[in-house]
Amino acid sequence: MASLSASNHVARVLSVANHVADVDASSRIANSWRRCLISHKLDPARQGPPQTLTESEIRHVAEPLEETIRLLTPELDDLARVLRDAGYCVNLADANATMLFSRLPGEADARMFMDWKIYTGSNFAEAFEGTNGLGTALAEEKPILVHRDEHFRAQWHMFSCAVAPLFDQAGRLAGAINITSCREDLERAAHQLALAVTMEATRRMEGAIFRGHFRNAWIATVPGDGGSGLLAYDDDRRIVGACRSARALLGLTDGLIASGIDLSRYIKFDHSRNTEVIVELRRADGSPLGQGHVAPPLRAKSHAPRRDGPVDRFDALHRLAGRDPGLVKSVKRLRSIGDHNLPVLLHGETGVGKDVFARAIHAATNRVRNNYVALNCAAMPESLIDAELFGYEAGAFTGARRDGSKGLIVQADGGTLFLDEIGDMPIALQTRLLRVLENREVWPLGALKPVPVDIRLISATHRDLGRMAEEGAFRADLYFRLRGMEVRLPALRERADRDDIIRQIAREEAPDCRLSDEAWALLEAYSYPGNMRQLRHVLRLAGCTAENGVIADTDLDLPPFGGRAAEPDLEAAERATIIETLRKHGGRVTEAARVLKLSRATLYRKIKQLKISF
Repeated sequence: MASLSASNHVARVLSVANHVADVDASSRIANSWRRCLISHKLDPARQGPPQTLTESEIRHVAEPLEETIRLLTPELDDLARVLRDAGYCVNLADANATMLFSRLPGEADARMFMDWKIYTGSNFAEAFEGTNGLGTALAEEKPILVHRDEHFRAQWHMFSCAVAPLFDQAGRLAGAINITSCREDLERAAHQLALAVTMEATRRMEGAIFRGHFRNAWIATVPGDGGSGLLAYDDDRRIVGACRSARALLGLTDGLIASGIDLSRYIKFDHSRNTEVIVELRRADGSPLGQGHVAPPLRAKSHAPRRDGPVDRFDALHRLAGRDPGLVKSVKRLRSIGDHNLPVLLHGETGVGKDVFARAIHAATNRVRNNYVALNCAAMPESLIDAELFGYEAGAFTGARRDGSKGLIVQADGGTLFLDEIGDMPIALQTRLLRVLENREVWPLGALKPVPVDIRLISATHRDLGRMAEEGAFRADLYFRLRGMEVRLPALRERADRDDIIRQIAREEAPDCRLSDEAWALLEAYSYPGNMRQLRHVLRLAGCTAENGVIADTDLDLPPFGGRAAEPDLEAAERATIIETLRKHGGRVTEAARVLKLSRATLYRKIKQLKISF
């Protein structure tokens, strides 16, 4: 639809109600417009901001979803990073269309969203705001793209919204994932692609909700046209839960699940492999459905998971450390720290999983029942970091919320505050942060008295903060405050257990596929400049493009050497050094790796990359 004036738009909406519009009268947009006029009795010409909750109201509404928000934050942050450069904001809303989590794009676009109150606390139910992506997707429980003047209210015509509804572990509507852009240069086709990305991310979030709820059960994947469904069962192989798609595929109902229906009605097990259990699935009528898999706990060798014995709260950290010697040592040191409030500084390249590691540290402490609050100092515009971090009182500045805002530091009281890319924090804010750490209190903007806080601080950076401190680019006193314990997170190419990681991420991102020998060789040899994040995206895409459930090397989008050609002289020198070291040690890779200060796996990869024979 072309952009229309407000009066012309009102006329068009009314013509839809009378079935004389020049749009498909049966389209979802047309049907929504009719609902807005007839059922909701809304005026398409009405101006004004959406209903917005106060801070206390937001806390009350968000409380039942705190665990869900915690589980989904990594995926939401990942989605925001992918779409940020295209000017999209990312929101998680509850089933009533109230936004409870927001990530804004760059500063230029963020101001538009702030001005129009498209942020945490705003409500976009169709019954209030008319046809819009969030409200209409929730009303119909289906994904939708509402592009510019497809909105019911004329004032929203500068926005395009792509939304996917979110369902919980029992297939009930839990909310929606919304992405919105105000860019005029993006055509509808571009937003349609962004909707596909959002739908895929939402499916992964539903999986996270399901696995989080049934963390003590075994999980089987159920293949289907819309992506894998999930089925949970207990030690006695009784079904205890099924996601929305699995319920539809297998004909499961709440009544059947409550009756403790036996898993054998749907699944035949094959225990020929130790790393995973392959299962043959069939519908209730006995017709074949296809193959799925069950990933058992690493310690389990029998057909069912064990749930006896105490749970090690450091389990997540141990899993992240894997078999990498450096990380194993760091986790051992973190265990010795225990609940002591010692700040931790994580250092590693972009994409190594600093936020995931920080969350695992939080989960291993006595602060786990309180908030984990994260701020990416590089992603947040400098003009907004101050207010986001320290909060502000009502009327502190033009555009401030009427009730003020609690900053992230106060929100993290009793819990953990994670400051990612802290090397990008402006010097002036470094001074204020240092004062918080020294005095254990926060002065919100415009406040007359400080607010006492108790936080565990975890920081992360890919920069050399020590050198920056020496050069005056980072406050030295703050650096030493942050560096209670430093943990180096190695790049994926440096990890001794890289093959294990590739296998695990392949199971998570492409559970219905297997890797061809050529694809596996390519994944083993690649250097991964984008680290874990790049590997996940590569395997996620490969899982979508693979034919007949087999990922070929052509399905792997791996730019050579991270997009840069290798320097011939450096490559030749490296090859000569490795050959000479191997010759001196009689071709014994273990000894050569020790001399070269490389892991054995890394040396093998370099031998393969450089075509060295010995």
